[in-house]
Amino acid sequence: MILFVGVAIALAPFLYVVSTSFKETMSLFSYPPDWIPSPIFWGNFESLFTDHPFVQWTFNTLLVAGAVTALKLWFDSMAGYALAKMEFTGRRGVALLLLLSVAIPISALIIPMFFVVRYLGLLNTYWALILPPLANPLGIFMARSFIVGIPDDLEASARLDGASEFTIYRKIVLPLIRPGLVVLGMFTFMLQYTSFIWPLIAVQDSDRQMLAVGISGLQSAFLQDWGLLSAGMLLAAIPITLVFLLVQKAFVINDLSGALKE
Repeated sequence: MILFVGVAIALAPFLYVVSTSFKETMSLFSYPPDWIPSPIFWGNFESLFTDHPFVQWTFNTLLVAGAVTALKLWFDSMAGYALAKMEFTGRRGVALLLLLSVAIPISALIIPMFFVVRYLGLLNTYWALILPPLANPLGIFMARSFIVGIPDDLEASARLDGASEFTIYRKIVLPLIRPGLVVLGMFTFMLQYTSFIWPLIAVQDSDRQMLAVGISGLQSAFLQDWGLLSAGMLLAAIPITLVFLLVQKAFVINDLSGALKE
């Protein structure tokens, strides 16, 4: 019973958004509120696709989030491998510097990032949305924590067989930390998919805007079309939900395969 009440409380806001997206704006203020719209109004969804570049916003968001996720998985896993398994001068200093940089709030970095991106001539481009998030060092520490647990004997055996460091990283380390990379990839993708502050500053062209900024622009200072906003939020939730379900399935498969190998 307690679980049912908790689920109902958690789903109530989402169900209200779904109901609102199928209503006209004026019918939203009826009392008592109607949870099931009658008749169903499709105008909010039609307006998104005809009066606003919603499809382009979705494409931009998936492109940027996918590119950032792929690049960060590559760079962070290599950096994490270097910090976890390779001996080089200044390794502890590099790790400490990265750890300190995690504590810097993003609000303190926005202005420097803006000037760097403007100096490079990347404003209003996809690169302005893809490159700055790659500097987030949190993924390096996550990848390092995954790699530290790998036994050193595996690497030593590979080195005795003549394998290079990159071969060890690609053929031994990556397969073993695949479930961890799935978690890191999902975390990175969701963070970029819902990003708002930096896309709002770095891109002013509506055709290159992200979903979060585009949907927020549907409202004005004098008019609040809650039905249109609800429709936009409902459609924006579909891609990230599908990605989560696919990643969850891949995570379960990788986890089970690792258990079976053991």
